[in-house]
Amino acid sequence: MSVKSERITLLGTPDFKAFLASEAKSEGVSISELVRSRCQAVPPTDDEVALRELIVLAKEATTRATKSLDKGISDAESVLAELRAVH
Repeated sequence: MSVKSERITLLGTPDFKAFLASEAKSEGVSISELVRSRCQAVPPTDDEVALRELIVLAKEATTRATKSLDKGISDAESVLAELRAVH
């Protein structure tokens, strides 16, 4: 059993069409599928929005922590090298 579908004509500028094509390509779908998925998407809940914000903050904190740890390791290696050179 096939799903019935109907053709929908949408008018837009060449730039808008190029935008749709670019978005569809980056998601690996057709323009039709892109429009369907975007139009049928359920808006995120407040909790989902908050979670996304927390994820961004966690990634930023992880980046800062990694840089700090790398600097600490580098400083420790420098001190060890100085101590070895003295002895």
